Amino acid sequence: MNSHETANISECRILTLPHHPHEMGTLTVAQNSDGLPFAIKRIFYIYDIPADSERGGHSHHVEQQLIIAVGGCFDVRVSDGRNERIFTLRRPYEGLYIPAGIWRSLHNFSSGSVCLTLSSTKFNENDYVRHYDDFLKLKHVVE
Repeated sequence: MNSHETANISECRILTLPHHPHEMGTLTVAQNSDGLPFAIKRIFYIYDIPADSERGGHSHHVEQQLIIAVGGCFDVRVSDGRNERIFTLRRPYEGLYIPAGIWRSLHNFSSGSVCLTLSSTKFNENDYVRHYDDFLKLKHVVE
């Protein structure tokens, strides 16, 4: 079985990263030894996002991600082909864990939003499923 056949949105969950409030500011830490469900291989972020934009719109065969709103807020819609859920990210010490085989799209960005993503793999275009119809076929939702 591949990740698309077995992945379920119930696996998507908010993780709280270690954070240390201080009168001079709060420090949030993400490192491989802090209970993340995968080892971090890549980090990227998007910013200067127009409010009416949608980002993401894909799934992965192998890659797992932790998506964090380090500035502003935005919604992440996840789907396993049968069920859908929307998570609102707005705290820089919380991240949405998305396993492989889950469709995700990001939208409803507030002004000044910064989306940080921790990834389990280096970039590999072949790991992407970029068309929802192809995703549904992999999920065996449609033939």
